[in-house]
Amino acid sequence: MKVRVILLSITACMALRAETPVVSVPERIVENYRAATRGQDRMIQAASMNVEIAAAIPKLKKQGKLHALRRITALGHITYEMLRFEGDRTVKSQVINRYLAAEAEAQEEPEASVAVMPENYNFKYKGRKQLDGRDVHEFQVTPKRKRQGLFKGEIWIDAQTFLRVQESGYLVKSPSVFLKKVAFVRKYEIRNGISVPKQEQSVVDTRLGIGTLEMTVQFSNYAIDVRPVAGEPQIQ
Repeated sequence: MKVRVILLSITACMALRAETPVVSVPERIVENYRAATRGQDRMIQAASMNVEIAAAIPKLKKQGKLHALRRITALGHITYEMLRFEGDRTVKSQVINRYLAAEAEAQEEPEASVAVMPENYNFKYKGRKQLDGRDVHEFQVTPKRKRQGLFKGEIWIDAQTFLRVQESGYLVKSPSVFLKKVAFVRKYEIRNGISVPKQEQSVVDTRLGIGTLEMTVQFSNYAIDVRPVAGEPQIQ
């Protein structure tokens, strides 16, 4: 009788194990990243930051730099308060203004449709690595469809918080008929449990006869309004 009971128990355990889906380590990382990202999206109500946009047209040997205050409303709408511009006006009109126009156009797309999430991307694990002295998980991401705002490239996820610290690649759909290819590297920093933009570098191949465009966007003095949490101060 005891032998029979033991055999039945083993059989039941084996059946239960067979029915339980096996979740791989990369899948768990992506799920943790999804949860961490959605969690911070719920916390953020509005944000503001100083932005310095430095752009250049190497072929024409022209440069320019725009200083502005960037605000994100509670609904995710982005606005700019221009503070000052230094440099060649051609750079302002051909590079910086086009960048701002493309960002404004991108806001017309629902945020969920361009989010770097499994709903929009296939994730392929590339391993655990070091990035700027931080342990990260690197994933290759490929969009499931060709849509404005999506990119093909890599994302680095912090191994401790599961928040993104870097994205790089190229847009799968050009934001303008004047542009052939837009490649970029976006860096983020983690502040009080939230991933905030730090720097974005872009190199753009154009159809304008002026060669490539280069741009670096620096973010600083980031201030975030968050939903009040008992016992926790607001981020400044």
